Amino acid sequence: MSSITLLVADDHTVIRSGICALLRNEPDFNIIGEAKSGREAVLLARQLSPNVLIMDLAMPLLNGAEATRQVTRECPDTKVIILSSYQDDVHIEASMSSGAAAYLLKATAASEIIDAVREVNKGSAYFSPAVAERLRAQSLSKLGAHKQDALKLLSTREAEVFQLIAEGFSNKQIAGELNISIKTVEKHRQSLMGKLDIHCIAGLTRHAARNGIIETLSSREVLSPAR
Repeated sequence: MSSITLLVADDHTVIRSGICALLRNEPDFNIIGEAKSGREAVLLARQLSPNVLIMDLAMPLLNGAEATRQVTRECPDTKVIILSSYQDDVHIEASMSSGAAAYLLKATAASEIIDAVREVNKGSAYFSPAVAERLRAQSLSKLGAHKQDALKLLSTREAEVFQLIAEGFSNKQIAGELNISIKTVEKHRQSLMGKLDIHCIAGLTRHAARNGIIETLSSREVLSPAR
C-alpha cells in the first residue's frame, strides 16, 4: 500500500498536534511536515510536495484561503483540505474559489478527516455534512454573488500586503516579512487600496474581517498598529 504524504498547517499547537496524532494512527498516512502559519504552509508545500495539505482557514501572516490559492497554483498535485470553525457562505466560498478540495468543520468526527484525506487523494471533493447541506441549499454560483470581485483583482503580493496591513503590521514590518523594500510595500499598498476603493487602515481591516481574510482583532494578537 503506497503512503499518502501529508502536511498539517494550524497555528494552534494543541490542535495541530491532535490532528497529527490522529493521522499517525493510519498505516497509509505519512506526515512529512507541520506549519504554524499560512506562509510557512506555502513554503513547505513547495519544498515537500505533499499529496494532501490540511489547513486551518484562520492563519496568521497569510490566511488559509490565500495560502490555498498559492499552493494549488504552484503545486497542482497537492490537494488542500480546509479545516475550519466557520460554516458561513463567505468563508466556504473563499475556500472553494481558492481551489480547496474539501471543507471540514473542526467539530467534525475524527473519522471524517481520515475519509476526507483518502477521498481528495483520489481526486474527489469532500464536505462536512453541515457544509454539504449549505451547498445544496445555495449553489456555489449563488455563493459567488458575495461582493468579492474586487478582492479577486488583487495580485498575490497585493493580497499578502493586504492581510499584513489588516493584521496591524507597519510598512517596515511588512517589508521585513516579505523581504521587499518599504518603497515596494507602499506601491502595493496604494495599488490595493485603489482596487478595493478603500483608503484608510480601519476600512481595510473591516473589509478583511468581513471577507474572512483575518479574524477580528480582539481574537488575534498583532505586532503593532499600522502607520
